[in-house]
This record gives sequence, C-alpha cells and structure tokens, in this order.
Amino acid sequence: MSAPPFQSARIVLAVVDLASSTDFYLNVLGFQRDFGDGSDGWSFLSRGAVRFMLGECRDERPASELGNHSYIAHILMDDVDAYFAEIVARGAVPYGPPQDKPWGIREFGLATPDGHRMTFGSLLA
Repeated sequence: MSAPPFQSARIVLAVVDLASSTDFYLNVLGFQRDFGDGSDGWSFLSRGAVRFMLGECRDERPASELGNHSYIAHILMDDVDAYFAEIVARGAVPYGPPQDKPWGIREFGLATPDGHRMTFGSLLA
C-alpha cells in the first residue's frame, strides 16, 4: 500500500520582531499575507506554492546566532535571475548573484532580518 501524496507544506519560523519580519517577506521578498494581521503573534504568508508561518518569539535566540543551523529552505523557481533582480530592486541584500552549481541548479542565497538563511534556485537545462 502506498502512502497518500503530500499536498503542501508551510515552513514555521520563530522571529524576534513579527512586524519587521512580516514587512521583509511582504515588501522585499514579494510574499502576500494569507491570514491575520499579526495581532495574535502570527503571520501566514505565501508566494505561489511556498508558504511561511512566522511566529513572534521575542525571548528566543534569533536565527542569526545559530550558525549553519539557520538554513531553513531551498526554494526552486522558474527564473532565479528575474527573482534576484526583483528583490534586489526592493532592497534585498543577497550573499551574491546567482551562480551555476555543479548539482545542476543556478542559485543564490540570502538571510532574513532574523538571520534565517534561504537559497533560491532554478534547475539548469
């Protein structure tokens, strides 16, 4: 018997300042708010099939103090170069421009204001 297929997933992240983090996802990374206004300590955000739940945890260590444990997502898309240009124009500061990697993905990385690190990429043809 095979297991039922997965339908979707949300990445759940603890953030120190919900308003600031939500603003970054909305106005820099281009996500939309799916639910709520943050008054309950949560922001549910999405862009296409990628979904995040940001939960405010003011007294926790920020991801920026977790070293390599702060990597949280590798997000694939159709045109990583266009996305790179889009978010840089809105103030994002990636680690560098997209590069072709030996594992067959053109990608770049960045950190959120809390220090969560993500990689965005497109499959090479």
